[in-house]
Amino acid sequence: MADKPIPVTDADFEKVIKEHPYVVVDFWAEWCAPCKAIAPIVEDLAKKYAGKVTFVKLDTDANPRVPQEYMVMGIPTLLFFKGGKLVDQVVGAMPRAPFEERVKKHLA
Repeated sequence: MADKPIPVTDADFEKVIKEHPYVVVDFWAEWCAPCKAIAPIVEDLAKKYAGKVTFVKLDTDANPRVPQEYMVMGIPTLLFFKGGKLVDQVVGAMPRAPFEERVKKHLA
């Protein structure tokens, strides 16, 4: 597992979700200021939970199919997948502490 967020596309999204036991997907876009605000938190948590959680980033402008499939209406949106199934989601930027609590909640 990576110690930094892995970029994914519409083409490889399902494969990545199925290959890794626990995945947090960061839906973002280059123009999105709140996305840029949470990026360092996502990167830091990817390092901290390397080997336990796989963090991936999906650019919604370049990859519209997956956001549409999961009804992502605003960004940043974070989707949490465990065993290939969606188990949680966060819409909008949030501070590190509550975000990390959401990540830890699904580790058990």
